[in-house]
Amino acid sequence: MSDFSFMDKMKDEDAYLFKRCIRRLLDSTFIVADRDERLYEFISAEGNQYDINVYLGAIGYKVVVEDRMKVAMLQQADEDVDTVGLKRISLYRFNQKEIRLLLVVWMLFLERMGYAEPVFVTVGDIMDKCALYQIALTPAEIRGAYRVFKRFSLIDYNDDDITKEDGVIRLYPSLQFCMDIGQLKQVVADYVPDLSGEETDPGEGENPEDGTGAEGLPGEEPEGEEADE
Repeated sequence: MSDFSFMDKMKDEDAYLFKRCIRRLLDSTFIVADRDERLYEFISAEGNQYDINVYLGAIGYKVVVEDRMKVAMLQQADEDVDTVGLKRISLYRFNQKEIRLLLVVWMLFLERMGYAEPVFVTVGDIMDKCALYQIALTPAEIRGAYRVFKRFSLIDYNDDDITKEDGVIRLYPSLQFCMDIGQLKQVVADYVPDLSGEETDPGEGENPEDGTGAEGLPGEEPEGEEADE
């Protein structure tokens, strides 16, 4: 049984940040330095990361910190990856329309990413890329997908901006980790050839071996079509 006695020895400020990190990870999978610098600084410290992993391990999770991209992410604990009944219950499953838009946003991030500079695109950039791949979504479907992506700290925007073609959306490096490499290859193979043919190398992104996936951000399970396995 896990020993949580270390929590009793925490200073009030550390205990507060510890709880916030746990809750943020369980709710939105990622802690991104560009969005939550204070939480990222706390969780990226080796001692704090160890304590958080002790706590998360009791419920079958772990946190992985990607220092270069400054992203902390919730993943399933190695010993529970193949445990029947745990994996699927803990995953948020994007529907097919969300996956297509996610692929578009991910490709825009790869085109513009830099390790030092933040990545911004406009609503028009996203719509142009959707048109290139013949992805037809209603305004309501697009707004719904944006809300999901924002909840999981994949993008950020002001609500007024997403109604305008020149509205600005920030893309976070967590986009690199929201689909594992196997799922990413499958999505590209399924959609890119069919949707008019620009070649994209899924190997460009860095993905953890057992990362969260397009079928798979921890969270509640929405209704609708599941992502391809």
